[in-house]
Order: sequence, then C-alpha cells, then structure tokens
Amino acid sequence: MASARGALAQNLALGLVADLLLAFGLMMMKIRASVLPMARGRGTLGAVMTWIRDPVWIGGLAVQAAGYALYMVALVGTPVSMMAVAMQGGIALFVVLAVVFLGERARVWEWLGIGGVLVAMLMLAGSLDAGAPQGPLDANALAIASVAAAAITLTLLLARGLRQNGAATAIASGIVLGFAALYTKPLADGLAAAPDLAALAAVLLVSPYTYLTIATNVAGLVMLQNSFAMGRGIIAMPLSSAISNVIPIAGGIAVFGENLPGEPFAAVMRAGAFVLTIVASAALAAGDLGAEASR
Repeated sequence: MASARGALAQNLALGLVADLLLAFGLMMMKIRASVLPMARGRGTLGAVMTWIRDPVWIGGLAVQAAGYALYMVALVGTPVSMMAVAMQGGIALFVVLAVVFLGERARVWEWLGIGGVLVAMLMLAGSLDAGAPQGPLDANALAIASVAAAAITLTLLLARGLRQNGAATAIASGIVLGFAALYTKPLADGLAAAPDLAALAAVLLVSPYTYLTIATNVAGLVMLQNSFAMGRGIIAMPLSSAISNVIPIAGGIAVFGENLPGEPFAAVMRAGAFVLTIVASAALAAGDLGAEASR
C-alpha cells in the first residue's frame, strides 16, 4: 500500500510540474497575442504559420510540448479525475504571471477560486493512502459525450452573439482540451503497455486516440490563442483551464469507472476534492464572465 501510495503521489506531483510547464508556455504565447494575427476562416493557415515563425510563440509551444510529454507519463496508472485536481495548480501560476508580467489585475472571485484549488489539492493528498480504484474504459460513453461536446463547442463558435466574445472562445477551448485529456488517458496506458519500440509504434499508428488527442489539442490551442487576442489572459486561461479540468473529473467517473475509495475518511476527502475543484472552477468562471460582461 505504501509503495502504491508513493507511486500515485509521484505521478500527481509530476502532473503538477507538467501543468506548471503548460501554464508557462501559455504565458509566452499570450505575451505575443497582441502582435500576432488571429486564426479565422480562410486566414487560419496563414495565421498559424505566422505564429510558428515567431520565436517567442514557438518557444512557448516547445515548453507546452515538454509539459504535455510529462503529463502523458504521469497519467499512466493514475485516474484522470485525480490528475485533473493536481493539474489545477497551473491556474495559480498563470494568474500570478499575468499580474506580475502583464500588469493585469486579479479579481476577488479569481483569488477565491485559486484558494479553493489549493485546498482541493490538499484534500486529494489526504486521500492517497486509500489508493485509486479504476475500471475499464467505456468507449461508447466516451463517444456519446464527444458528440455532445462537439455540438456545444460548435454552438459557442458559430453563434453570432458569441463569436466576438473572448470568454466564449475560451470556454470552447476548455471543452476541447478537456476531451483531449480523456483521449490521452487510454493512449498513455496503451503506450506504457507496449513491450518494445515496434509495439509502441504500432499503438501510435493504430489507436484512434492518437489522432483524437492530436486533433483536439491543436484545435483547443488555436481557440485559446484566439481568445488571448480577444481579451485579457487572466480571463481566458483560467476560464479555459477550469473547464478543461472539470471535464476529466466527470469523465473519469463516467467513462473510466474511477470510483471513490472504500475507506469513509478517504472517500469524503476525495469527493470533497472533486467538489471543491468544480466549485473553484465555477468561481473562476463567474469572475471571468462577470469581468467580460462589464467591459
């Protein structure tokens, strides 16, 4: 039990480091948002090529790639719902960086949301002794949820009243990136189970989750970069990240059969961590959307 707890704690800590790298990479991208073009319509490809040629933006993407590689390693054998709680730590770093380097101002709801995230992470740590029960992947449930999420995302992006709203684009990116996390979990487990390089290459080529992971991460990144150009980074990134971490909590329970521990105290702590993470995410969203509406 002690070794299992240590491995789980190590993976969650690695996930937190990964999220800090992801947040730092996004900050580098946000810094260039005011001078880079938005990716829209027929100009999408040209805009993305301009981003790639920008040294700061491509440097941020490289930091993001390193963070995502660590995230995939951390996900192996770790419930995606628990990882989502640990991954909320990157929001705090991004808000601090936005305040210090971009001169943006965090509002009360945003600080309360960050405080809630930190408490949730402590509650999650208090439940690690009970282990991490997991079940098999329910591919049908994941497919149904994916179709529903795609419909919601398209509604946000195509509705006339929402297309020019940076918060709406950030929400859409959060939905897409949340499902990217769900697709990454079976991909990471499959790669870890490969006995050699040939089998690993076969998993990468054959698994549909390889292509779903790539497509959703690219689409989510493009939408998030657009939301950076539309409004304040302190609004866009926390809102997107909050939603992208709530989805794996719900998805982990519904799609991967990630149950609560059998021990009452650990079950209460873990359930509390999940609930508090969702509440903190709602606080961030409420503050961000309120700020956007008052502009």
